Amino acid sequence: MARKILLEHIDVPGINTYDVYRSKGGYASVEKALKTMNPQDVVEEVKKSGLRGRGGAGFPTGMKWSFLAKPEGVPSYLVCNADESEPGTFKDRYLMEYLPHLLIEGMITSSYALGANTSYIYIRGEYFYLVRILEKAISEAYANGWLGKNILGTNYSLDLYVHPGAGAYICGEETALLESLEGKRGNPRIKPPFPAIAGLYGCPTVVNNVETIAAVVPIINMTGDEYAKIGIGRSAGTKLISASGHIKKPGVYEIEMGITVEDFIYSDEYCGGILNDKKLKAVVAGGSSVPILPADLILTTANGEKRLMSYESLADGGFATGTMLGSGGFIVMDESTSIVQNLHTFARFYHHESCGQCSPCREGTGWMEKIIHKILDGHGTLEDIDLLWDIQRKIEGNTICPLGDAAAWPVASAIRHFRHEFEEFVKNPSAQREVKYYFHCNNIDTAAAYSSI
Repeated sequence: MARKILLEHIDVPGINTYDVYRSKGGYASVEKALKTMNPQDVVEEVKKSGLRGRGGAGFPTGMKWSFLAKPEGVPSYLVCNADESEPGTFKDRYLMEYLPHLLIEGMITSSYALGANTSYIYIRGEYFYLVRILEKAISEAYANGWLGKNILGTNYSLDLYVHPGAGAYICGEETALLESLEGKRGNPRIKPPFPAIAGLYGCPTVVNNVETIAAVVPIINMTGDEYAKIGIGRSAGTKLISASGHIKKPGVYEIEMGITVEDFIYSDEYCGGILNDKKLKAVVAGGSSVPILPADLILTTANGEKRLMSYESLADGGFATGTMLGSGGFIVMDESTSIVQNLHTFARFYHHESCGQCSPCREGTGWMEKIIHKILDGHGTLEDIDLLWDIQRKIEGNTICPLGDAAAWPVASAIRHFRHEFEEFVKNPSAQREVKYYFHCNNIDTAAAYSSI
């Protein structure tokens, strides 16, 4: 059995309540941090752990914390990015629904490390039922002295708030999130300045993902050095994976970094193999915004080695032969899947979710959706495929935030690895295959994928 750290007590009845969570060692990291460590000690432990951001970018968390400016007399903020909107990703929802106190404990310990006395959990609008769960858990934390004034009799105080968004994918980008939290339209900001210098209300701010903040709890409890021993190389610790698509056992899995992709897909401990024992065709490894890889490249690297579930191994070879771990939204496609039809679903999503601030993204996402639709509708030409490639190339790297890249990469990789399918639709438009959509524009539709756990 794989080692579980975040989900160790997930099956304990009532673990979402304070009393049960506390009986299983809950809030021990807060006690340890506030009573035996100063804030810089906590930052150093997170640095030693090798923890990398679990929201998609994979940036070293301790390093990000160390960038936080600390001007005298100016407040600092910690904001949890719970705007989990990446299609195919639903592991943060799982944490908040079943282990809300784990997130709150992580928020307290992390806020202490950053010198923040007010912190926020910004949650996507479609997760509104989770707002009630989190607010109940926060009330329990206040009632038991873990939030509020002079926590555990120390001179450290913290107030924690939950703020629901209005359901915009763009607000998953940290600066757009901050704009929304301030009551403005959720448009990304031009950087620099970065949030660590001028974030929420113009003050130094750290924005971290739900899973990232939750991981701070075991790091402080076991020490950063011990946490770094789990995983492989610079991909330390465990990672939550949202597995969906044509697999026998969809759900949320906690893996130790470094297991092979093949084991994750085919072992009974995880996905259990391809549904109906069909052949594997392709995988989107980290949510819809990362490049899709055909079966041979997702299972082995360009050097013929088995590909691992790690940041480095999945990225091996660049986008020509590799992809990204991203947010861990692992979407599996079998031999019956139409890559072009599923690409249209992604393109439609990114067109709809573009904030419209940047011309390449505002115009380009719409053109990509229209061209793919034209090809699917039987009116495409071979020149349209080249035009589609040219449009995505002009979007990538030319926008304020990464949404443009997120829209371009699936298109580029689909053409790079499955151009023959586009050509089939052009040459023989009547040969469109029936596709079972296991995921849609809005990842709320993946509820069935993890409800069976």
